[in-house]
Amino acid sequence: MIQILSLLMSVSLVSFIEYILPPILYIIVFPGLIVVLLMLFFMIWLERKVAAKTQLRFGPLYVSKRFGGVIQTVADLIRFSFQEFIIPAGADVFAYIQAPGLLMAFGLLPLIFIPVGPYYANIFPANYSLLIVVPLIIITPIYVILLGWASDNKFSFVGSMREAFLVISYEIPLILSILSMILLYGSVNAINGVSFQIGRGIPGIVLNPIAAFLFLVVMIRTTGRFPFEISEAESEVVMGPYTEYSALFFGIGMSLPYIELYSFSLLFSVLFLGGWWPIVPSAAAASGVVGGLLLPGLVVFIKALIVMAFLVFLRAVYPRYRIDQAITVGWDQAVYLGFAAVALSMALVWSGLV
Repeated sequence: MIQILSLLMSVSLVSFIEYILPPILYIIVFPGLIVVLLMLFFMIWLERKVAAKTQLRFGPLYVSKRFGGVIQTVADLIRFSFQEFIIPAGADVFAYIQAPGLLMAFGLLPLIFIPVGPYYANIFPANYSLLIVVPLIIITPIYVILLGWASDNKFSFVGSMREAFLVISYEIPLILSILSMILLYGSVNAINGVSFQIGRGIPGIVLNPIAAFLFLVVMIRTTGRFPFEISEAESEVVMGPYTEYSALFFGIGMSLPYIELYSFSLLFSVLFLGGWWPIVPSAAAASGVVGGLLLPGLVVFIKALIVMAFLVFLRAVYPRYRIDQAITVGWDQAVYLGFAAVALSMALVWSGLV
């Protein structure tokens, strides 16, 4: 016992903080929950304002009018918090209550495995980061289907079936897009992929533009951006799988596509936009939290924010696809593009051009 106490006393408080702080910082602050919450408020406001300006109408204005209605989303959160939560009489109560929580959990989990700086390797195992992120991203829509099935509502069921058809048709293109970059970078470690881009001074979007375009299309579909806002088509199926949800549970359903958009945009920035390039941390800087995580992470976040802003802008300029059109794109053009992206990466590797 005395030896254990002396050992504990020999460990300095600074060493303990340096050991425990980075994982907490990564999960709670950035790119974790706090930044997710701020991003959520900002992107919902931005989408409303951009669509309003493009379509020559007013966006959020009445809440904090002087600041352009920027805290309208906070007002919405307060409203959702005090609404009555109603469970439909015919719903599967257990699945109906559990599905939104599972949806939120699996929407946030991919953020843990997307490195935003070289220091990430000191926090979590990074050797198989891409192999972990892809299944976590793909599995999330399953809980959207569960929402519609558990609600005992025909509109919810139609929306969930649309989601099922779309998910199946776009899974293969997503996997082929990421596989092409894995072949190009020669690693399933996302940090090695960024190092590959930095070492050659060429981002992945230039090395394999087919894979980048395909990933962008799948990102738009998976997050329900226009023209793929099909499962929640208000003019056809009310709110799709979320029709029977109210209060904070409806707020979870409304916010999930933005959280998925954040995860996809971070991954797109890492795979195709050079990650934290043009910052190239030295070995000493990369071993520290500031130089190896916060500064590189800021660059990745800015790139992701630009990608998200572009995708929310699509709401203002594109009409909605029909379900048959979207499925045809997934099974036909997108799959062919996926094979073309893989072939391009293999040709670049075998030719020795990269």
